[in-house]
Amino acid sequence: MAVIDLTGRVTVVTGGTRGVGAGIARAFLEAGADVVTCARRPPEEPVEAAGRTARFLPADLRDAEAVDAFFARVRGEYGRLDTLVNNAGGTPFRLLGEGGAGRHARVVELNLLAPLTASLAAYEVMRGQRVGGSILMIGSVSGTRPSPGTAAYGAAKAGLDHLARSMAVEWAPRVRVNTVVPGMVRTELSHLHYGDEDGIAAVGRTVPLGRLAAPADVGDACVFLASDRASYISGASLHVHGGGERPAFLDAASANR
Repeated sequence: MAVIDLTGRVTVVTGGTRGVGAGIARAFLEAGADVVTCARRPPEEPVEAAGRTARFLPADLRDAEAVDAFFARVRGEYGRLDTLVNNAGGTPFRLLGEGGAGRHARVVELNLLAPLTASLAAYEVMRGQRVGGSILMIGSVSGTRPSPGTAAYGAAKAGLDHLARSMAVEWAPRVRVNTVVPGMVRTELSHLHYGDEDGIAAVGRTVPLGRLAAPADVGDACVFLASDRASYISGASLHVHGGGERPAFLDAASANR
């Protein structure tokens, strides 16, 4: 099977400076695309792959005017926009009763409203192109199951998947919209969630495929959905979670046999 070639295409990856976002940016670089990343702060080191470097432009995705200016700059300098990957997001661990409505609202703003703002700006560019474009939401398994400690984040990610499905209907056939739903991913911050190497390995063993995802696993899924090989895929959710989570009742039942 031939390697997917995105040479000549332009991809924006929000929050593409580290972790999963950097893995996505590298995957698009390896596929030949010109990649622009954005975040509020510049990366500590360049995002590179295949001898190429992603370009960084600062942008606060919660500022609609700044987002419009960012995409206008991309269109002005590159002449096109083929793919937007809405990756920026995240949340601290905070139980619902410990935060207050304002704190939880900011989590929803970053993980749901900011991707909406970016998608609207990207659509204005893509709708006028002969080839249209592709928008990808980076969801989370937290949006498909209970998410204690990150409830607002899980609710936002669930909303993001629904938003993508509605966009896919409203913006067809010019723009395809899909969601990639990662499970647990090993990044440079994994120790904050899972502990040391033994802890990370133990968590990995709870996944049917026996390990946490690598950022490249998510990136490869994004490259596929952005490519012509996925030209008839829109409004879909692609789970990249290694088979999900082993149901807890199975372990409980086994222990009592």
